Amino acid sequence: MILRGLVWLVLLQLLGVALNHWLLPMLPSAIIGLLLLAVWLMWRGSVPEPLQQAANGLLPYLPLLLVVPASGIMIASDALFGELPAILGALVLSLLVTVPFCGWLLQTLIRRMERDQ
Repeated sequence: MILRGLVWLVLLQLLGVALNHWLLPMLPSAIIGLLLLAVWLMWRGSVPEPLQQAANGLLPYLPLLLVVPASGIMIASDALFGELPAILGALVLSLLVTVPFCGWLLQTLIRRMERDQ
């Protein structure tokens, strides 16, 4: 069962790579694969059991994905400090956009849930 879920994940990743090369070179293939997975799951309406088991098996290893960016930050700290104003500006701007949007989205979803009850 787990193997079937892993095959689905790999196939969606490969489809993301193909779409990246043919149509969308500006987006990373992993992002395209995740978007395809999200669209497929929304279309389906539920998470299949094999995919759920595969995701649960991979979840404990998720923190390992942070090792590479952390080591890159340590190695390239000089370049990072050189771009610090731009990084801080981007972080502040994203915060100013994201927090109100999340609040608006939460209020909209709460109103929708109250209307549906």
